Amino acid sequence: MGIPYSYSFRNLWTRWLTTLLTASGMGLVVFVFAATLMLAEGLEQTLVQTGSPDNVVVIRKSANSEVQSGVEREQAALLESQPEVAIGPDGKLLLAKELVVLINLRKRGSNKPSNVVIRGVSAASLELRPAIDLSEGRMPRPGSAEVIAGASIARRFQGCGMGETIRFGMRDWRVVGVFDAGATGFSSEIWGDADQMMQSFRRPVYSSVTFRLRDPAAFEAFKARVETDPRLTVEAKLETRYYLDQSEAMARFLRILGLVLTIVFSIGAVIGATITMYAAVANRVTEIGTLRALGFQRRSILSAFIMEALLLGLCGGILGVSAASFMQLITISTMNWQSFSELAFSFSLTFGILWKSLTFSVVMGFVGGALPALRASRMNIVEALRAT
Repeated sequence: MGIPYSYSFRNLWTRWLTTLLTASGMGLVVFVFAATLMLAEGLEQTLVQTGSPDNVVVIRKSANSEVQSGVEREQAALLESQPEVAIGPDGKLLLAKELVVLINLRKRGSNKPSNVVIRGVSAASLELRPAIDLSEGRMPRPGSAEVIAGASIARRFQGCGMGETIRFGMRDWRVVGVFDAGATGFSSEIWGDADQMMQSFRRPVYSSVTFRLRDPAAFEAFKARVETDPRLTVEAKLETRYYLDQSEAMARFLRILGLVLTIVFSIGAVIGATITMYAAVANRVTEIGTLRALGFQRRSILSAFIMEALLLGLCGGILGVSAASFMQLITISTMNWQSFSELAFSFSLTFGILWKSLTFSVVMGFVGGALPALRASRMNIVEALRAT
C-alpha cells in the first residue's frame, strides 16, 4: 500500500514558511545556473544570426578573425572570378571586399573607452545582409568620408548618433545613417566606404572577401579548390560557421564560470534542503510511527519523503527559472575575445535551458532529501509511537 502524493503536497503546504525559504535558496542557485546558460546562449545566437548560410567568408589562412586577416588585392580579384559567386538581379557579383579594423571610442555618460569595429564596405555589402535595415538617413556615398552606425553603437558611443561626427584614421567622418541589424553582431559596428578607409588606415590589403554562393551545395568543392591553390593563402568558411567560431571562446568561459559558481552555491542549497528534511522527519516521528502501524511499508515512507524533497527542488527550480526569464529584458555589452571589440547581446532562454534548470533543481532536491528519507523509512515502529 502506497502513500498518496497528496500527503507530500500537504506537508509542504503546512510548513509553507520553511518550504518557501528552502525553495528560495535553491531558486537562487537555479537562477545563477540558468542565467549563465542564457548568457552563453545569447552570445552564440547573436553571432550565429550575424551570418547567412548562403554566404561564404574568405580570410587569410590561420587568422582567427577578420581583424587579424589580410587578403591581397590580387587574391581578391582571383576570388571574384570563381564560378560559385552568385550574380544579383542587376547583373553584378554578390561579392564584397571588406576592411575590418578596431578603433577606440568613448561611451556616452561614463566616458569610458572601448574598442569598436569599423567595417569598410562595398556596394554589395548591404545586399549580402538582407536582415539589416537602414532605419535612419542614407548609405554613405562612395569616395566620401561618411559612415553609418549600428543602432547599438549610435545609442551607446559619443559622436556616433545621426548627424554627429567622429574622428578616426586621421579624418573626421560624418554619420549619415543608422542601421538596425537586430540581434546580430553588426549592430555593434560602424560602416563606411572600404577604399576611403584603406587610405585612412594605410592598409593596402582587405580583411576579408564575402560572397553569396550560386549553389550552396558547391561550397565544399569551392573550399577544397581555393585552399589548395598555391596563389591563394586563404581559408573559406560558411558565414554562420565563421561567426559561431567567434563565440566559442567566450561561451566556453561563461559556461565554466557558471559551472563553478553553481557547484559552490548548490552545496549550500543541498545542505539547506537536507536540514529542512531532517527537521521534517524529527517533527513527524509519531506520524511516521502511525503510518507504519497502519500497514505502510518502509519503501512507502521512503517514497513519500523523497517525493517531498523532489517537490521542494521543483519549487526552487520554478522560482529560479521565473526570475531568470526576466533577464531577457536586459541587453549587456562585453568584449568579443576573438576580435577584441565591443559586442552587445541579450540573455536568451530556450527550452533546452528550461529543462536543464528544472532537472538540476530536482536533482538538488533528491540529493538533499535522500538521507533524511532513508532515516524516516528505517524508524522502529514502537520507538516512533512512544516519541512525544
